[in-house]
Amino acid sequence: MSRIGKQQLNIPAGVEVTFDAYAVRVKGPKGELTRDLREEIVFKNENGVITSEPRRNDKFSRSLWGTYMSHIKNMIAGVVTPFEKKLLVEGVGFKWEVKGTDLYLNLGFSHQIVKKIPENVTVLAEKNALTITSIDKEAVGLFANQIRSLKKPEPYKGKGIRYSDEVIRRKQGKKSA
Repeated sequence: MSRIGKQQLNIPAGVEVTFDAYAVRVKGPKGELTRDLREEIVFKNENGVITSEPRRNDKFSRSLWGTYMSHIKNMIAGVVTPFEKKLLVEGVGFKWEVKGTDLYLNLGFSHQIVKKIPENVTVLAEKNALTITSIDKEAVGLFANQIRSLKKPEPYKGKGIRYSDEVIRRKQGKKSA
């Protein structure tokens, strides 16, 4: 039995959740999200409470049960208050700036990196901080990870891109005799 799948989700005021044959649509004050679903899980929306149960009792259906309930919970939370991730850059000459729908990064390479910002994501670039916001939790995490993977933080001087809550364990380096 899935602990997350058995839980009931309460729908807050101003949020509308509809289930189609193979999709769920969540509409709220900040926007609208849609996600395709498989037919292994049956959802019920009664009196502002969402419940679910698997159609069959096999391993695959039980694994989707909790996953889909988590997705719906994140969708409801996102249309009420957008998700946000903050990245920090450290290093001499490392900087970023937003121009239109592109993010320009100078990360110590011989060339400037240009990254296209997804449509449903908002990016705010400050001096050494980059704030990524969207109502879609998956889009925020994916774009933040793509930016971080361009120059991961190194353990000797701490240069690179890291999350604001990430702690980099520093190494001592070479010792002179």
